[in-house]
Amino acid sequence: MRIYRLGNIEEKEKLLKALGVESTGISIMSKKMELFYFYISNLKTPAVNILKQDALSIGAELAVPSGVITCEKDKFDCILIGNKKQIEILSKKELTQPFGLKQLAKELYVFLESRKFPTQIMGIINANDDSFYAKSRFQADAAIIQIEKMIVDGADIIDIGAVSSRPGSEPANEHIELDHIRPICDVISREKLYEKVKFSIDSYTPSVVEYALKNGFTIINDITGASDKKIIHLAVKYNAKLCIMHMQGKPATMQSSPSYNNVILEIDEFFEERIKKCEALGLRKESIILDTGIGFGKKLAHNIELVKNLRHFERFGCEILLGASMKSMIDDIVSTPIDDRLAGTLAIHLKAIANGADIIRCHDVRSHKQAITIAKHIN
Repeated sequence: MRIYRLGNIEEKEKLLKALGVESTGISIMSKKMELFYFYISNLKTPAVNILKQDALSIGAELAVPSGVITCEKDKFDCILIGNKKQIEILSKKELTQPFGLKQLAKELYVFLESRKFPTQIMGIINANDDSFYAKSRFQADAAIIQIEKMIVDGADIIDIGAVSSRPGSEPANEHIELDHIRPICDVISREKLYEKVKFSIDSYTPSVVEYALKNGFTIINDITGASDKKIIHLAVKYNAKLCIMHMQGKPATMQSSPSYNNVILEIDEFFEERIKKCEALGLRKESIILDTGIGFGKKLAHNIELVKNLRHFERFGCEILLGASMKSMIDDIVSTPIDDRLAGTLAIHLKAIANGADIIRCHDVRSHKQAITIAKHIN
């Protein structure tokens, strides 16, 4: 007899089926093969003690501070650890408990709901002369050539914008932005390139967004996080998807001194408010994409925390977009010129996909297609 330890198993059901396990057993066992960790903040002390006992009774665990048992404070933070099956059982138990545990149970159920979206690559084209990565700048005919190349290289979406949002940049004139984007949109429409790939307009200017939507674009990438109701109305009118990005401050000042008490929970609250706003104006949640805004009003520690904990945002049931392509967080870890940051970009993006990202926004489509395909085969 020989034994070996299995690594990370992405396709649990497939592995069990290949082993010859019956379908009922696959459903039960696959839930036991996925471990969850939940950080719970400010839970009332009686609730912590109840949750601790209930967790232990089913084989799960609750990590708590030493002062809980003697009730040193009214509230404590704790970490719940268990597999999917255990968390399901525990949630049912807590539905009948007081001290806020009923609400906790409902929130745990949300995290357990399955969500599966295909991984998509979003190529970047900047139709301006001011974006931070010079090799992403293309205008007029050059932009069309780059679009054709990205299609061949395997892009699922191509994101085109005419306004730089790099740190320190200022908003562009609406007419200049439209002048840059119009000829590209016209060719996309005339040549029906939208039949080959999905197009996203990277803008928060209503007139620019509407021109793009009229010419075959189906996604709005709004770095202001749908702050303008007009953008939401346009998404509804043209049946387009809307990407809501989080940004602390504005591009001109966002990297001056970004600060958070808890970056995950603050962005979570932001998304919750914006999703409600969109739904109230008629946009279905299925049409919303969430982007935590790597590098937009975040320090390195914030960016790393977001990449590590992307799965938290799965609770909204929306596709999750992440874009760290060539960004300064790479240089913050390993001093690297912009043109040499592809390796760092791939490292971040592959980790992001493993942690729940569905759409990867990048400059080098071909390299990402290869890396993502190989990573999927390994997993």
